[in-house]
Amino acid sequence: MKITLRIWRQPSPGERGGFVEYVREEIHPNLSFLEMLDELNHDLEREGSDPVAFEHDCREGICGSCSLVIDGQPHGPGKETTTCQIYMRSFSDGARVTVEPFRSKAFAVIKDLVVDRSPFDRIMQAGGYVYVGTGQAPEANSLPVAHDVAEEAFDAAHCIGCGACVAACMNSAAVLFVGAKVRHLALLPQGKIEEDARVLRMVRAMDEEGFGGCSFTRACEAVCPKAISVEVISALNRAYCSARTKELLGWIKPSDQA
Repeated sequence: MKITLRIWRQPSPGERGGFVEYVREEIHPNLSFLEMLDELNHDLEREGSDPVAFEHDCREGICGSCSLVIDGQPHGPGKETTTCQIYMRSFSDGARVTVEPFRSKAFAVIKDLVVDRSPFDRIMQAGGYVYVGTGQAPEANSLPVAHDVAEEAFDAAHCIGCGACVAACMNSAAVLFVGAKVRHLALLPQGKIEEDARVLRMVRAMDEEGFGGCSFTRACEAVCPKAISVEVISALNRAYCSARTKELLGWIKPSDQA
C-alpha cells in the first residue's frame, strides 16, 4: 500500500503548528495504525529528523491514550474501537490521510499529536471515588445488587477516559465522561452515600476546566470506543438538578465527604 500522511507537527504548546506531509510506500495492510507510525518514526530518526510524538500504552484498546483524530474522526474509521485497533487495511491504496490531535480548549497540545488530558484527572480527583470507610471487603451476598442495576453500572464503568467524546463534540463537552463516572458509582450501594456531593463537585470541576456545554447531538456516543450511551448524560442532569436543589435548601453541601 501507498499512503500520503498529512500529520500535525507542533514543537511545543507555545509554538505554532502546521501539517507536514509524509509519503509511505510498501505499507503492509495488516499493520496497525500505530505500528505504521512507528515505522515512520524509525525512518525519521535514521534521517536525523525529529520523530512524530504520539501517545500509546497498552495497544489493546484498554488504556485510551492513543488519542488521534484521523480524517476528522476521533480514533479513526471504525466503530467502538481505539486508534491502536485501526489497521491499514481500513484505508484505500493511495489514500491521503490527515492525522491531528484531539481539538479542545481544555486539551492543550503538548507536542505534535500529544495532548494534555490531565483535566480528566482533576475531575476524577474532585469526586470520582468512594470515600466512606468500608473496612475489609464485605461478604458478597451482604450487599445485594439487582442484576439489571449491576449491568448498567458495568456499562457505565467501561469508560476509559480517552477523551474522544470531547474531541467529537461541537462544544468540547465532557458530560459523557463525567456522566459515566458519576452514574456507575451512584448505582452501587457503596457510592450512594455521597452521591449528591459527588455530582456537585465533579460537574463544577468540569466547568472550571473549560469544557463546553452539552447540545445533545449524540456525537460523543457515536465515537465512544466503549459504546457509552448518552443515557448517562440524562442521568447526570437529573442527579445534578436534584443535588443542586438540596444544596439550595441547605440540606447538603459539596464538601460533604470531601
